[in-house]
Amino acid sequence: MPEPIVRFTPTNLAGFVVTLAATSPARLADELHKVFAGANRYFAGEVAVLDFSEVPEWPTQVDWAGIAALMRRIGLQPVGVRSVPESFHTALARTNLALLDAIPAERTASPMPQATRAVTPEWNGPLAATPEGAKAEPSESPTSATRIIDRPVRSGQQIHHPDGDVILMNGVNPGGEVIAGGHIICWGPLAGRAIAGAYGLESARIFAQRFQPELVAIAGIFKTFEQGVPSAFSGKPVQVRLEPQSEKTEMRLQFEIIEP
Repeated sequence: MPEPIVRFTPTNLAGFVVTLAATSPARLADELHKVFAGANRYFAGEVAVLDFSEVPEWPTQVDWAGIAALMRRIGLQPVGVRSVPESFHTALARTNLALLDAIPAERTASPMPQATRAVTPEWNGPLAATPEGAKAEPSESPTSATRIIDRPVRSGQQIHHPDGDVILMNGVNPGGEVIAGGHIICWGPLAGRAIAGAYGLESARIFAQRFQPELVAIAGIFKTFEQGVPSAFSGKPVQVRLEPQSEKTEMRLQFEIIEP
């Protein structure tokens, strides 16, 4: 009997839920410019579900194509939407964006941390992209075995290990990306993007033998380095962890030199 030429296989795709509290492409473009400091393609083609549950007031018309174009500009591929009024469903059908309210939010292989708002990145700040189906109360530790990567993570490559720690034996080149549900330990240069605690594990840490990243993030709090890493940390052994801000409930990233 001949093999079928079409097969359907369940899979987990890398993807995000992007929570948007506005529908104006111009306003969203301004906010994205602040978050990413004007840089394009921070992502690597992952799929995105656009969540509009936080829009306070809906206009009579929405430029869905413009919003989708903004997502593609930063390297995301929008595939569907959630929490959109029924009056817009016909227009959405013409843009090939699926209505995903009825689909359970099961966790996918998502590369970015949980967050609900976007701010101008300084040393700390939550990113407006949430892992699909991320749990509100993450467990205290990842459940899977540690993953060891022997080769350097090259530009354009992505290592994703959602339920455990990642150990990088030969570093991360500029343009490379590592996402871990737990800790990230990098022997060698950390010159790309490192995202630990990707599903909200606030106790996750990042350890780098030579610290020179483009972006680091832990449980939704991130820092970009468009102007370079400060000289106090550049090229040095560094650990990154979260700690509460004084007299505030929000967390911030703490950078510390690892003493020999």
